[in-house]
Amino acid sequence: MNDATGLQLRSLIKKSGELELSLVELKVPEPGPDEVVLRIEASPINPSDLGLLLSAADLSTGKSTGTADRPVLTFSVPQQVLGGLATRLDKALPVGNEGAGTVIKAGSSAAAQALLGKKVAALGGAMYATYRAVHVSQCLVLPEGATAVEGASSFVNPLTALGMVETMRREGHKALVHTAAASNLGQMLNRICLADGVPLVNVVRKPEQEELLRGLGAKYVVNSSAPSFREQLTNAIAETGATIAFDAIGGGRLASQILSAMEAAANRNAKEYSTYGSSVHKQVYMYGSLDRSPTELVRNFGMMWSVGGWLLMPFLQKVGPEVAQKLRQRVAAELKTTFASHYSQTISLTEALQLDKLAEYAKTSTGAKYLIDPTRG
Repeated sequence: MNDATGLQLRSLIKKSGELELSLVELKVPEPGPDEVVLRIEASPINPSDLGLLLSAADLSTGKSTGTADRPVLTFSVPQQVLGGLATRLDKALPVGNEGAGTVIKAGSSAAAQALLGKKVAALGGAMYATYRAVHVSQCLVLPEGATAVEGASSFVNPLTALGMVETMRREGHKALVHTAAASNLGQMLNRICLADGVPLVNVVRKPEQEELLRGLGAKYVVNSSAPSFREQLTNAIAETGATIAFDAIGGGRLASQILSAMEAAANRNAKEYSTYGSSVHKQVYMYGSLDRSPTELVRNFGMMWSVGGWLLMPFLQKVGPEVAQKLRQRVAAELKTTFASHYSQTISLTEALQLDKLAEYAKTSTGAKYLIDPTRG
């Protein structure tokens, strides 16, 4: 094992304005005292992974070179965005936020030794690789009989969905709105809210997504492409009392439409007119950028409102290790039910660097989530 090697996928943006994706060969790492080495068997491609993998590259400029087992992809990066990428220029960065596999090496500590041979999920970056050394605190032991595929998405989506509900409660709201609601994450959030009795307004884009969520028990589902969207959204918010939203879209006017609907719902029972709008505070958190166009706010929702960003890691740091561990324990207990993920295709590391495959998983389409299995090929 000392001479064994594996592959790691890296993303490099050059100062010349070129993105290069490649595979590098590395020795199997040696674990520190409180570390374990995983043989990665499954790692999902999340939108947050694509942000690091592809950044602001123009995917229409893609070229493939290298060999069949060591492909290299290159794309142009617009010069006007390079300034915002200064801290990563000319640095080959490993990719992959989370994954799962088997512990093949363990450090000397009792905590590390206890994981030897076990199936675990891990959060720590650089997971698009054959092997990865991680601290024991970054690991989640999978339930007996659970596979790496079942545990691959144990952190980003489950903890984000749980974090949304926890944030809602901590900030004094009683119901929430979620966009891109038919996604893997959205389906998890729907199951959490049904189990916990939290009213949830699901915003989708297509009729088939409405049917999917209603089939999963969702009560409030509205279609942003429907002519009656604003009326339906306002009615759903009025019925649920939702005053906080989590928006995965980011660009365009959806956040503004949600705030407007919250204001309209709040004013339905208003007894007096106010120049400054209702006294109900309305909050929209953006946690994604599926639409990279500018965010537009049409100021027709009074003065009691906020729009901000929400990210998983700052949330976990804010709530502290005790709460974070409690959330992780719930994920482990409900891995095959509430937090089950579904994948449309599993690919190898080399297949991840095929232009046709990349074009598909880069779309981040609902129902088209990809999984990387570094042991393939």
